[in-house]
Parts: sequence; C-alpha cells; structure tokens
Amino acid sequence: MSFAGLDIQIWNDMLPFMETVVTDAGFEFVTDDPKWDVNTQVSDWESWIVRGDIKAIMGYPAQSDAMVAVTQQATDAGIPVLGYGSTWEGVQAAVVLDHKADGLKAGERAAEWIKENYGDEKVDVGFLGYPDTDLGRLRGEGIKEALDAAGLNLNINEHSVLNLDDGYAAAQNQLNAFPDTKVWLAIANDPALGAYQALIDSGVSPTDDSMLLLNLDATDAELKIIGEEGSFWRYAFIPVTRQIAEANAAMLVAAANGEPVEDKVIPTTEVTSANALDYLLENQ
Repeated sequence: MSFAGLDIQIWNDMLPFMETVVTDAGFEFVTDDPKWDVNTQVSDWESWIVRGDIKAIMGYPAQSDAMVAVTQQATDAGIPVLGYGSTWEGVQAAVVLDHKADGLKAGERAAEWIKENYGDEKVDVGFLGYPDTDLGRLRGEGIKEALDAAGLNLNINEHSVLNLDDGYAAAQNQLNAFPDTKVWLAIANDPALGAYQALIDSGVSPTDDSMLLLNLDATDAELKIIGEEGSFWRYAFIPVTRQIAEANAAMLVAAANGEPVEDKVIPTTEVTSANALDYLLENQ
C-alpha cells in the first residue's frame, strides 16, 4: 500500500485495519512513505516490482499521471495495480470517493448555516483547499459550486494547504488580511485542525456561536472537538476510516489472489456533535 505521504493522520489510522485483513489472508503487508515526492514513489514501486514476491500494489499517487509508466511495468510483471482515491491509466480497479459530490454536500451544509446565521450580510470565508491532487481539486470545486448556487454574499479567500502546519499558517494569514472571518471550510481534516488551533490561539472561544468550521474527513482528534457541546467545529463529512481501510484491503487481497476486482465507491457520513463520538476508532 502506497500513500503519497504519511503525514496525513487518517492514512496512518487506516494502516492497522488494512494490515489485519491482509495478514489474516496469509500475505505480508508492505507500505512506504514517499513524503509527497513522486520520484520517490515511482522508485518505491520499481523496487517492489523487482522483489518478485509482491502480488498486488495499491496507491494514492502524489501525481497520478506520473505513475502510468511504473503501473505498466507492474502489469507487465503480472502485478495488478489498484487505486485508492483516484484512478489513472493502467489501474485495474479502485476504491474511490465521489469527491465532487462529497464537496457539494459539504458546501450545501455550509451555505445553509451561513444563510441562517448571516442572511445577506457579507461574510469572509477562509477556504483551505489543495488543488494539486484530484481529491483536493474536486472537493474544492464541489464546495465552491454549492456556495455559488446559494447566492450568498461571500468573500472567499482560498489557501493551498496540505497538512496541519499549513492550516495553522493559512488561518493566521487569513486573520491578518480579514480579521473578522467567521466561516472556515477545509477539504481535509489536518489543515482544518491546524486552523482550529490557530483560531483558539488567537483568542476565539471554542464555543463561539458566530463561527463555523466545516471540513471533509476526520480522525479521533477532530471528532473529539466536534463532539464537544457547542463547538464551533460544527460539521464534518467523513468516509468512515475502518470502512475505507477494509475495502482497500479486501480489494488488495482479491487482486493478489487473481480474482476479478471492480471499483467500489465509499460514501461520506455527516458528523455533528450528536454523533461524532460514535466514529472514534475505538468505537469502529
């Protein structure tokens, strides 16, 4: 299993679930950490191909089109290649999210809250996106399309962010430029957590009823905050960690056994303070 980088907490949370399924099926579970460097990821895959004992490869590429050649090398060596989160030329099947639809759902919920709380008043929005990957681009497009369709009076400022530190810095930059920003939207959980910490450090109350933080994806760290009564981190739209991990692992095992595989779409679930704690890892 090759994630683009292991600085994304939800991917780390998925690995133990995946390893259990893979090892129970009689295989060794092998992973890497390319640290978002596509050349490193390609090199890792090439080393797996020449090992001679790798039966299937699944990946979330740092850059999808850059994996086409090494995917062909794997296929030529009789190793099926599977995608997680996106597909590219040569992939046999993938566990995918409908990123655009998920973004639309999140954006619609944000628009409802903004309209209910601010009406036609102008609202500054800090948008934490990441257009360099299919996931980030499509989620961002969905969120923004939903906001546009709502006809709200928004001043949206987009920041390209990848991890927690990026989110923290982006929130600081947003507050410097627009200190009255009340709405914060993020395409992923790590940047959202960074922004949350920056807001708290700036003096915002955790239960400020004039604030909205909404994002996609969540790990235990975010779920615990969302689960706090009155938290301004009001919504997350999440593919359940265990569900994704076990779908990935089942597809890997099937491919390794030479069985036919087909795409599987994982839906997202809306999380609020009412149900957030139900999705902690210990409760999955």
